Amino acid sequence: MDESYPHLALEREGPITEKRKGTGPHPVAPDDPAAHARGLKACVEDALQQTDGDLGGFDDRRLFRFEVTKGFNPDELRRLSEDIELVSQEADTVVAAFVSRAALDAFEARLVSMAQGDAVSYKQVIYALQGIDGWSAEDRTGWALRQEGMPAVEPFLLDLELWPVDAHPSELDALWDTFQNWLAENGIEALDGVRQPGLLLQRVRCDCAQAKRLLRHRDVRTVDLPPRYGLDLRVLTTDIQDIPPVPSPKEGAPGIVVLDSGLATGHSLLAPAVGDAESFLPGHGPDDEHGHGTHVAGLALYGDLQETLESGAFVPLLRLFSGRILDRNNENETGFIENQVAEAVRYFSSQYGCRVFNLSFGDRNKPYLGGHVRGLALTLDTLSRELGVLFVVSTGNVSGSQLTGLAWKDDYPGYLLSADWTLIDPATALNALTVGSIARFDRSYASGRYPTDPSEVPLARRDQPSPFTRHGPSVDGAVKPEVVAYGGNWALNTRSAANYLVTQGLGEVSTNLGFAGGHLFAADAGTSFAAPQVAQLAARILVERPDASPELLRALLLAHAYLPPATTALIPQPDLCRSVAGYGQIDRHALFRSLENAVSLVAVETIANKCHHFYEIPVPDDFLSPGRRDREISIALAYTPAVRSTRIAYKATRMDFKLVAGPDIDYVSKMFSRATDKDDYENIPEVRNPDCNAQVRSKGTVQKATWRFRQINGQSILRKKRLFVVVTRNDHPWGEALSHTDERYAVVVCLRDRANENARLYSQLRSRLRGKQAARVKVRI
Repeated sequence: MDESYPHLALEREGPITEKRKGTGPHPVAPDDPAAHARGLKACVEDALQQTDGDLGGFDDRRLFRFEVTKGFNPDELRRLSEDIELVSQEADTVVAAFVSRAALDAFEARLVSMAQGDAVSYKQVIYALQGIDGWSAEDRTGWALRQEGMPAVEPFLLDLELWPVDAHPSELDALWDTFQNWLAENGIEALDGVRQPGLLLQRVRCDCAQAKRLLRHRDVRTVDLPPRYGLDLRVLTTDIQDIPPVPSPKEGAPGIVVLDSGLATGHSLLAPAVGDAESFLPGHGPDDEHGHGTHVAGLALYGDLQETLESGAFVPLLRLFSGRILDRNNENETGFIENQVAEAVRYFSSQYGCRVFNLSFGDRNKPYLGGHVRGLALTLDTLSRELGVLFVVSTGNVSGSQLTGLAWKDDYPGYLLSADWTLIDPATALNALTVGSIARFDRSYASGRYPTDPSEVPLARRDQPSPFTRHGPSVDGAVKPEVVAYGGNWALNTRSAANYLVTQGLGEVSTNLGFAGGHLFAADAGTSFAAPQVAQLAARILVERPDASPELLRALLLAHAYLPPATTALIPQPDLCRSVAGYGQIDRHALFRSLENAVSLVAVETIANKCHHFYEIPVPDDFLSPGRRDREISIALAYTPAVRSTRIAYKATRMDFKLVAGPDIDYVSKMFSRATDKDDYENIPEVRNPDCNAQVRSKGTVQKATWRFRQINGQSILRKKRLFVVVTRNDHPWGEALSHTDERYAVVVCLRDRANENARLYSQLRSRLRGKQAARVKVRI
């Protein structure tokens, strides 16, 4: 194991400078319609050459992919010819078939006429077309196959989806029968299939050469690897005799509070860590009558319980507390939940000094539709500031009844971004940390048991957004959720005409209410089970840094978050990806303590209104050493402002940070002191290419950006200038009376050079910082 070290202190530079006051789319006609038409005609010719290389097909039609302007209605294509048949639409791509050669000739003739300057009918449809090509082998390559490549051991299994042809049932029969014959002729073993309106699936066994032919088959929509990550259900039958005795946490261990449906305090894996369990639900005791609270509690105490099971050692590092606020139906109908949560938080805060609270529930009747934040979210934001505690909340789940049939499969991940999937109360709370869900497993129990059956189709692959997670942003456009963690997955059973959702084998393992019957563990899926894993990480930071403020907890967690590549590949648009996955999944590698090649510098400070604070990042020599490799500087800022729901702006205080370069502190401070109004400030240039720009990240009360450096040469800004983090506070005029004269914040800077195992970033930074401290002392003397 790598040797670890306490995080280093980030020293603030002088001076402190004051901040001076201050309908559906329609295609647009191209500038040159004739040139536009000539370009499309060339695309058609290239697409024809491409489709000439296609194999198979139950008839002679040609499939083309049209890139269209946003919001284009694909039915408009049929204005060009009745023999154009729509096959599929995905985002701004429409796949269509020219049923006859005459239809294709007529389309090309229309393009030739426009290219010659002649008037043509339905020219708006042609204006909407931005590109035309065929459906290539690359297009047919599914996500998992693209990521992992062909299996090394032959033969192997592949999952195929064929293009649906729903217009004529006889065509579906012809496509299916012709494809089965083609498989047999090419020596490809057909193992099993699903054949129903709108969906044709086939699982085959083949070798690499045969797979390459499948990727060229005209009637194949996608070729992909079968799901492979599955929960070993044997862990659910683990006997208590197979687990070593569970010790109690150390005296003085930090507490973590689960506000939920109660707790099964007698569970053998929880009992040694239980500090107190109380009910704040009138007429109900503290015991869990539903099971949700006990399931959440296991994850809050142990974090990633799947990993704990694999290691075989259950060693609690935290004390576990439970406040019951939900009934046996996992609901609350006894009064205002805001009052019960406030009572519970005040109790555990005053009696036990607890500072991390997990709330894995939400009100589906209160989706965030913009505007003010009210209800429980407002309560959490107020309590966070008053008591100095951190709330970790889930985004909330989408009900499986909100989509039916194949809509789940066909619309994922697009539906995750729809207005019906917005955050629900209290996930909008700005001073809380909101957690979304990603999938750990993509192979259901039945898929593992029957490996030749392709009928249970996972909606998400590993490390992609869970199909039930909700999206942000929150008030004022703040990034929400801020982070994601494993929460489970769903699969669609396509064998049944009902196309029902499957969860067995796809959930997160945790402690089970029914432990007395010999079942220590259960598995369930939901964002409820992602949030406590993040809460556990927050509380574990307190083991290393008992005095850490809620602001520092949030800043440290975000500074070590990254977006899973599987998620960014699925949703490549940064803003859309961030609305579902926030800043990403937390990497625990150097979260609690720094390593030689992954160092965190932390500062907890207070700042007056309309002021700037400056921090120099002392970039160590090894970070600048030659070689092409990925190096990162991540910065996170967190603060806890006063809020008011009766104002258009919700936060009384506004803080943000910028990473700037300059020759020295005097130059940088003068640059900011000249920023007399908002435009001047926003125009101050940051170091280029952050993964999240200042305008987007500054809307939240916890903010993060990462700068990546692949190669550092003599012209690099890191060699020519010095780097400074500048923190700025600028309150709304109405908020000055609500805010403190000096508002607290935390900033964390992480430098990582993980590809260089010999990097001595920590040693060099520590030496540099000690030298600066000694110089300051000498100046004072």
